[in-house]
Amino acid sequence: MARLVAIGRERYHDRHPFHERLVAGTLDRAQVQAWVANRYYYQKQIPVKDAAILANLPSAEHRRAWISRILDHDGESNGEAGGTASWLALAHAVGLDDEHVRSERSVAPGTRFAVDAYVTFARTRPWIEAVASSLTELFGPPVMERRVAAILEKYPWIDPAGLAYFERRIPLARRDADAALAWVLHEATTPESQDRCVDALRFKCDVLWCMLDATALACGVFK
Repeated sequence: MARLVAIGRERYHDRHPFHERLVAGTLDRAQVQAWVANRYYYQKQIPVKDAAILANLPSAEHRRAWISRILDHDGESNGEAGGTASWLALAHAVGLDDEHVRSERSVAPGTRFAVDAYVTFARTRPWIEAVASSLTELFGPPVMERRVAAILEKYPWIDPAGLAYFERRIPLARRDADAALAWVLHEATTPESQDRCVDALRFKCDVLWCMLDATALACGVFK
């Protein structure tokens, strides 16, 4: 557990310079839009990744638990849109339209490469490693809370209604992280399996970092 937490402290993407600029309020409108448009490709592929993991899980009990993740993104709950649709609402709030975002014209090649590599990892690695890669959710909720507060304070031109994705995702991320962590701690009992789970989480952090690298380069934050 301590090694997993240490990766979050060292490598989670809230430490990326682009994310630091986002929460500092120093990005311009086009740069915020680039972040939203690039991140859409990741949001869209999350249920694809989860379906790949679902196919490799060892029991019906595991599959019944994991399938809720797919429904959270692709389905609806109590009349509320799933995560992918909620992200499109954020796109509207920053001035983008559905057609532009869905076309993926603004998705940087590096973002696409990183996200596709994550889906491939989930599809091809042993199920416990794929589950371990999802444990970035351990670190996400406080980062999302700070991001929402920063957007409300620093970007008054963004419609607050578009922040519903984060407000809904924070408790879901905590729920999902607790369940996945329990599986990892139960299954990864040898030093070798623990090392592989740590490496899986490190890989996922690298995916998120690479997405921000690609976004920053595409919109001119880093030249």
